[in-house]
Amino acid sequence: MPLTLIGKGRSVKVRKVSGPEDVRRFLGNLGFTAGADVEVLNVLSGSLIVRIRDSRVALNEDMARRILI
Repeated sequence: MPLTLIGKGRSVKVRKVSGPEDVRRFLGNLGFTAGADVEVLNVLSGSLIVRIRDSRVALNEDMARRILI
């Protein structure tokens, strides 16, 4: 299930990051790796603001769809 389907205020674990190698590497550098805890802080027009590894990150809908939980 992609991260875009999770509602505000929920915490989940990352299962997998999909997409081309450069996208997986980019998201991995932000902390989106298998087993990482992610909390959805806000949803704005499909974009997400999440907390991961003590940081806040804004993701557009396309990037959030590549993070599977």
